[in-house]
Amino acid sequence: MPTRILLLAYLMLGPFVAAAQSDYFAIHVIDAQTGRGVPLVELRTVHNVRYYTDSAGLVAFSEPGLMDQEVFFFVTSDGYEYPADGFGMRGTRLQVQAGDEATLKLERLNIAERLYRVTGGGIYRDSVLLGRPAPIQKAVLNGQVLGQDSVLNVVYQGRLHWFWGDTSRPRYPLGDFRAAGATSDLPTAGGLSPELGVDLDYLVREDGFVKEMAPRPEPGPVWLDALVTLPDEDGQERMFAAYARVTANMEAVERGFMRYNDDTQIFEKLDDFDVQAVVRPGGHPFVCADGDAEYLWFPTPFPLVRVRADAQAYLDVQRYEAWTPLEEGSTLDAPRIDHDEAGQIRYAWRANTPVIQHEQQDKLIKAGLMQPEEAWVQLQDVDTGEAIATHAGSVYWNAYRHRWITIRCELMGASMLGETWYAEADTPLGPWVYARKIVTHSHYSFYNPKQHPEFDTAGGRVIYFEGTYANTFSGNPDRTPRYDYNQIMYRLDLADPRLILPVPVYRIVDSGGQVRWGTSMAIGSLPTDGELAFFGLDCARADAVPVFAEELPNGGVMLRVESPTKKPQLPIGTPCFYALPAEMQRRPATCAPLYEYVSDDGPRREYDTDESATKPGFARAAEPLCLVWRNPLGAPAPWTVMRAQMTIK
Repeated sequence: MPTRILLLAYLMLGPFVAAAQSDYFAIHVIDAQTGRGVPLVELRTVHNVRYYTDSAGLVAFSEPGLMDQEVFFFVTSDGYEYPADGFGMRGTRLQVQAGDEATLKLERLNIAERLYRVTGGGIYRDSVLLGRPAPIQKAVLNGQVLGQDSVLNVVYQGRLHWFWGDTSRPRYPLGDFRAAGATSDLPTAGGLSPELGVDLDYLVREDGFVKEMAPRPEPGPVWLDALVTLPDEDGQERMFAAYARVTANMEAVERGFMRYNDDTQIFEKLDDFDVQAVVRPGGHPFVCADGDAEYLWFPTPFPLVRVRADAQAYLDVQRYEAWTPLEEGSTLDAPRIDHDEAGQIRYAWRANTPVIQHEQQDKLIKAGLMQPEEAWVQLQDVDTGEAIATHAGSVYWNAYRHRWITIRCELMGASMLGETWYAEADTPLGPWVYARKIVTHSHYSFYNPKQHPEFDTAGGRVIYFEGTYANTFSGNPDRTPRYDYNQIMYRLDLADPRLILPVPVYRIVDSGGQVRWGTSMAIGSLPTDGELAFFGLDCARADAVPVFAEELPNGGVMLRVESPTKKPQLPIGTPCFYALPAEMQRRPATCAPLYEYVSDDGPRREYDTDESATKPGFARAAEPLCLVWRNPLGAPAPWTVMRAQMTIK
């Protein structure tokens, strides 16, 4: 907008803005770590009148009877904490005066930082009341949207296209149940920086409310899923989605595929498929090559379903395959586990065969058909080792970590669906083992989180993700005003030392028979002849020590732990991994001592985390070398082969 227009607007509206500002006492709640305003902070008076900060962290307070005096506010927000006073009250007294302002600092407990609400009404309500600028164009109501369920988005024709599930509106409790849509400019193409917000341009009807993006003549809500762009038979970029038409009880009565019509700006049905299809698309697809072929991978619950990355294959569920230990054609009701000649469980890509998720793993283990270590999905808390049953999330390649990373929602954790975890792996198939909680909620849901790789900054070091904040499934009858049933954006800095998680340490035998140890980053291009030995760290951490590999004169390799405060005894290059010191007193429950085994003739070294292991011709050292993290995976997998073949595209 030209400067003269802005000046004219200010001259015309300035008196009204000033009047509005003078009517309110401004309370600004900020993150003590970053100084940024914190959304979704509850300020509650002694008589239980509640206010919630807007996306700028502001409350415009003007309460008859409470002005021009001291007022106590309880200050609470999931994942943040306000200091307690001598009576344990987490709050503060403020001298409330119209036109004045107070700033409160919150300590962030979450690793991820809450940034703003993406959807709904009144995103910057209090900022507007206070006469302060908002970063988005429509700060209080956009597309007549008050609430929106789970997000899908994809870059299509140079813009981000966004789609949501059920959408509520001001005029009546029943809104749009056939998906809503919007577009926005990419941050690299004139759009807002993701740290500021997202300017959504909703696709609307004549009355201003969002249009149905997936209309169907049959009754029931329609949900979109597995959104993707692929070239059609003419090489033209097209946008496709899977869909499900559901009953009021959320039971699917129809499934199929749709294609976006650029002229009408709606999705049109192409074909349906068997509602009971055991392998089907779901989640947020990404492209990754396996050998010479490119595949679409579907990360719900983990990337255990894939199909060739072309439109013809995407639209044919018979061509989808699952990574599963069940024999092809086997069912969950009558499972048949596949084993090789040696009796070891054998996972493989199979069509028309179910994926084994947490619940099915548990049943197979209890039935004696699978050993606990043979389970493929072994995600666990990095400190306690407690299993994490994940519900949904996204998986993308991260340039900063040089690994696949996932943001996932936990099922039945500290809250029903309100806990969010971060983990990383060398391949889309894993190993997904150690995770760190990054967002928590008390008696509230934050489900279907999705990372937006298009928003990555600092070379992938800073990532952005959002999720659905709702009381749905939480058992909490209290709905947070304005925020409930909407999308909230978070930012995560992967350089945070709490996110330096254990990664695979491989034992590699090269073509000359030389043994090498290290993480995928330390070894680089992994040879095919290797095994996952245990887990360690691939970068320095305050509590960690570097582990070097020293080549012995006879050709063997010896691991040497050096104190980070001392100069290594030998110039033996960069560490092959990092570990915790053996003498560490308070060790994580997931750690195990790493013992050195020396051959009877002296020159050879082997290493093992099983202190009861016996190796013929070798003697175990009396004291452990260091502490590493256990490898809980007993199912054989050629991880080094997968790492070499499964590449980002």
